[in-house]
Amino acid sequence: MTTRGLVVGATVVMLSTVTIIGAGIHMKGQAFFQDSPKELIDEVWQIIDKNYVDATFNQVDWRAVRNDYLNRSYGSPEEAYDAIREMLAQLDDPYTRFMDPDEFRSMQIDTSGELTGVGIQLAQDEETNKLIVVAPIEDTPAFNAGIQSQDIIVAIDGRSTEGMDINEAVNLIRGPVGSQVVLTVRRNDREIEFPITRARIEIHPVRYSYREDLSGGIGYVRLTQFSQLAAEEMRDAILELEEQNVGGYVLDLRANPGGLLQASIEIARMWFDEGTIVSTVNRQGISEVQRANGRSLTDKPLVVLVDGGSASASEILSGALQDNGRALLVGTQTFGKGLVQSVRPVGNGSGLAVTIAKYYTPNGRDINQEGIPPDIEVELMEEDRESLRTDRTLIGTLDDPQYARAIDILQDRIVASQSAN
Repeated sequence: MTTRGLVVGATVVMLSTVTIIGAGIHMKGQAFFQDSPKELIDEVWQIIDKNYVDATFNQVDWRAVRNDYLNRSYGSPEEAYDAIREMLAQLDDPYTRFMDPDEFRSMQIDTSGELTGVGIQLAQDEETNKLIVVAPIEDTPAFNAGIQSQDIIVAIDGRSTEGMDINEAVNLIRGPVGSQVVLTVRRNDREIEFPITRARIEIHPVRYSYREDLSGGIGYVRLTQFSQLAAEEMRDAILELEEQNVGGYVLDLRANPGGLLQASIEIARMWFDEGTIVSTVNRQGISEVQRANGRSLTDKPLVVLVDGGSASASEILSGALQDNGRALLVGTQTFGKGLVQSVRPVGNGSGLAVTIAKYYTPNGRDINQEGIPPDIEVELMEEDRESLRTDRTLIGTLDDPQYARAIDILQDRIVASQSAN
């Protein structure tokens, strides 16, 4: 599995976002499954046995699990699907999951096309099993309705999510374009209902502009997810801003839930020439190190904005920039998701996402559940959050407190850089 097939998004399921599917293995199951659901169960078991990041399988006797499930009788594919989910639940890993054909097809969406949904990324807390909003996608129904990063979904159309797995929640949230779903979220100590109308959503991961907030001008680049288009659009943004001879950059990774590992590596290489970007370590302890390749597009001063919605691939990029001394991070602690999944087809059109590795920053930091602390912490007040939500034109302006602080810091870095030259 190359890095191009690896998914490092923070979400178990991305509503209205995209997961790239890796190459399949054990493809014999597609033929045999028609005769025996046990072939699919064994196929899934084999993939976990050979690739799962934890060699102890959560202290479970994995071979005994295989014998147990293969000794059962299954009257339909649905019974086999339920058995597989039950089997995987013993790993206690919300990121390793089985998808039936309908669920798998919903993940096989071309990132260049239109997407359908409400526009949120979900994660399931490993300890409490609560459904947590990693981030709403900008300019989507969920974002416009007021859903925020770290909101906890407690009910869907009035149905409690207590004990609900993420697959069931996703099926309830999804629906036809133009139909409505009511999400009840817990935010701090209060519960809020959000009626949301499902829609088709077109997503371009990079937005950028030349700003005159400092003498000489700066480049403001906002990256919303690490999709297939992210690296190409980031390259175009930097090259155009370089032609305008900006003095420095603000890279905004706030509310970016992650995406493709390869995209984060390619984008990191645009910002610095030398140094480690990320190390991925599988259960055998084999480390694959990704490094800069001497082809950066700019060496001008850089400040990066992060928050609790900056996850996974965002943490790879921000961690690499921080550890290599390339940028200062401004904002709040990132999400904390340091696991890599591969997603592959199994059986007769189903899919399997498997946690296969952990990743570490250049200085060896294990980000999982910890996140990356900013160099300069700037917490938004509730009134600031609401102001930025209701008027999106304020994001990335001097009326955005985190951005305003980043500009102050960037000014100092530009002066220091010019003095050094």
